[in-house]
Amino acid sequence: MGTSVQVMPLSGAYGEGPLCYLLAVDGFRFLLDCGWTDHCDPALLQPLARVAPTIDAVLLSHPDMMHLGALPYAIKHLGLSAPVYATEPVFRLGLLTMYDYFLSRWQVADFDLFSLDDIDATFQNVVRLKYSQNHLLNDKGEGIVIAPHVSGHLLGGTVWKITKDGEDVVYAVDFNHRKERHLNGTALGSFVRPAVLITDAYNALNNQVYKRQQDQDFIDSMVKVLSSGGSVLLPVDTAGRVLELLLIMEQYWAQRHLVYPIYFLTNVSTSTVDFVKSFLEWMSDSISKSFEHTRDNAFLLRHVSLIINKEELEKLGDAPKVVLASMSSLEVGFSHDIFVEMANEAKNLVLFTEKGQFGTLARMLQVDPPPKAVKVTMSKRVPLVGDELKAYEEEQERIKKEEVLKASISKEKELKASHESNAKASDPMVVDASSSRKSSNASLQCFLSLKILLTGMTSARLSILMII
Repeated sequence: MGTSVQVMPLSGAYGEGPLCYLLAVDGFRFLLDCGWTDHCDPALLQPLARVAPTIDAVLLSHPDMMHLGALPYAIKHLGLSAPVYATEPVFRLGLLTMYDYFLSRWQVADFDLFSLDDIDATFQNVVRLKYSQNHLLNDKGEGIVIAPHVSGHLLGGTVWKITKDGEDVVYAVDFNHRKERHLNGTALGSFVRPAVLITDAYNALNNQVYKRQQDQDFIDSMVKVLSSGGSVLLPVDTAGRVLELLLIMEQYWAQRHLVYPIYFLTNVSTSTVDFVKSFLEWMSDSISKSFEHTRDNAFLLRHVSLIINKEELEKLGDAPKVVLASMSSLEVGFSHDIFVEMANEAKNLVLFTEKGQFGTLARMLQVDPPPKAVKVTMSKRVPLVGDELKAYEEEQERIKKEEVLKASISKEKELKASHESNAKASDPMVVDASSSRKSSNASLQCFLSLKILLTGMTSARLSILMII
């Protein structure tokens, strides 16, 4: 009797949406990735919401928003409760990615889709596997073996192989055949005719130039602007492709003896690099061998400063510098704020190294670059003062009193019900008529929020360049 395999794309199969597939192997239901865009629109998760409670296991392939961004929300709101499997780098860097995203949102407005505690709860029980490690599932998944293999796209990135009764199902999205500074190429070529291959063709139509020439163009573009007194902004992800960029810049800065400062700015930049330093065995053969022979760690960065706030940048003023800042979409985060600050100077440059998410500011600038006027909305959290602060404190006090009163009433009802139950048990002639009486309680919740929106037309006179 053969193995039954069913595949249902929930997102990302018919466009540029976040990755999420439903795979059923003999009735055992896998969720392959659980991605979300930087907009965090719950409407995108409607297909996932219909199947989330039925999922038996979740397999994560990469540590970025497009592959795991919806996981905390799905676990908190959609009833997803299945065990999650990932490699150690995907686990660690995915956790930092979600931290960075939440903090970027929270710095400008209230964000209640998930919290830092929800992120911790999501990742604390992730099962971590090594490359090529066969993991046998139990109970309902008896007879199914899962194993992660190198994808070559991001650190810890995974091509998943699911095996049942000698038949292989391979999930391979965002893989990279080409060897890079910090990663080997994908192991996809080692699989021999799987029964089912789930893959994508996102960059199939891109003309790939030689890597050395691509890196040279990348550096030359920045040096040209820096030598003219301008600054360069690179919108990047939290802990993905940015790692390759850091190594490229480290190499060329050393070779050319460049002195322009480089800053890696995210809410978790120091933690990111600290973790990456310990993941050398997950990287390319050249990095691993270099460490074995000379104890030289490729991510002991000498030309890049790691910062978690903008104060260091503000000290430099208009001095030429390179800033790698999250988020790559320019929708939120440090990159959004720095873009607005740089946009009025034609000498500055925004350099994109990957295609922006559909519908984001980054994508808009790539498709229709300046010179033109760009409408940007700026949001900022500010502390309440004066009458507004007093009103907020009074409202919170009122809500607190209502909660205490509600708890007291609930306790009294429980005591009354207990007494009546005891009385009924001791006297069989006692008739309990309380069931004929109905009571209802209503609680009023009031929320006070303050938003300051500064909306204006920013003359985007800076240069826009995209190198992919």
